[in-house]
Amino acid sequence: MIEISNTSLDVAVEASEYVRLLGYPRGWVLEGRALDLAEWARDWYKQHGRPWVYACEADTLGIGNDTVVIDGVPFKSPRLRSTLHDAGATRATLVAVSAGPELEDQGQACWREGKPDEYFFLEVFGSAVVEQLVTSTGARLCALADAEGAAVLPHYSPGYPDWPIDDQSNLLELIRGHRRDAIPVEVLESGMLRPKKSLLAVFGITTLVDRVRRLTELSPCEQCSFAPCQYRRAPYRRARRSFSGELPVNSETEAGPLSVDANYSVSLKALRRWSEERLSIAKEEDGSIDALFRYEGTTCTNMGRPLQFHYHVKLGSRADGYPLLEQSCAPAPGDDGYMSMCRYISEREPLMASIATERPLRGQPLDDVIRWSRRSSPAGCYCEAESRQHKWGLVLETIHYALARKDAEQW
Repeated sequence: MIEISNTSLDVAVEASEYVRLLGYPRGWVLEGRALDLAEWARDWYKQHGRPWVYACEADTLGIGNDTVVIDGVPFKSPRLRSTLHDAGATRATLVAVSAGPELEDQGQACWREGKPDEYFFLEVFGSAVVEQLVTSTGARLCALADAEGAAVLPHYSPGYPDWPIDDQSNLLELIRGHRRDAIPVEVLESGMLRPKKSLLAVFGITTLVDRVRRLTELSPCEQCSFAPCQYRRAPYRRARRSFSGELPVNSETEAGPLSVDANYSVSLKALRRWSEERLSIAKEEDGSIDALFRYEGTTCTNMGRPLQFHYHVKLGSRADGYPLLEQSCAPAPGDDGYMSMCRYISEREPLMASIATERPLRGQPLDDVIRWSRRSSPAGCYCEAESRQHKWGLVLETIHYALARKDAEQW
């Protein structure tokens, strides 16, 4: 039976992953103030952070028609159920990781002292720590499974799509039932964890290794950034979809500033619908572009309260490469759904300040969104930096898609 317990960890967050989570495009090199803040956050955490990891194998795993039953406890997650079923999983490992409470306490201290930049860089570093803890734990599980001729599946967590966050409590109780010592994390009424830079997850295990190799969506390797892993079955990449062939290609589009063979992170069907239903674009006399994207989502808690946000983006002219000049994100006028987000309830001012000040890719050409590597976090709320970056990515990709089509039509 698998069991991992470690409270003496030296977390090595890769610079590229930290830069990605900060919202910069792939290959970006930090400098100046941003570099100072990133190094400060890394050094502070190295001195004061107390990360920990615990993983244990469940006694039993059952896959029903619409549920997954772990140690007798049912979880209704269609996504988790289909992943385990398609891979022929017969075992599961339960995992809890945390960056520790120290980082959260220091972040709040920075905010009270009027240091929002330090707060933001420390918050994002905490997210990078959690991501690295899950990645390295997955690598250890891969090593243990490989020795048995088995394979580990991608992890899944309550709060991810098709798995209600309300199941956090049940999953935590299962994990606690396997460990004699206390696990220093708690579930709030909202379903969020404390410390907030923590994660509970399930890794499926299957002996049908060939099936995992054939179905790339079942392979964790393409989603795993653990560079030194000796059990890698596929290269690390973030799957994207191309719209090559959808647009008429001519000399004008080939020479344009937007890639006509762009690989997007979402389907063309979704981009087409969003560009028609949620996006408004206007060209000014000087050639600049004003865009408004209307986002509609729901909170992850409080019974899924609807919320709306407006994204305003101003781009330079086509001749200049459509650079991102101005960006803003704020609740839609008259909408108060955002007040039901759990992070708004607990940390109103820091959350709203982060939403208002984050401007990913600012100053860069719009085409850079195609090369922007960011973590997929499709939660409807705005509580976490990863979720906000995910939404900015969708907004900018929709604008890219719409402008590429307009360029092809020579508007």
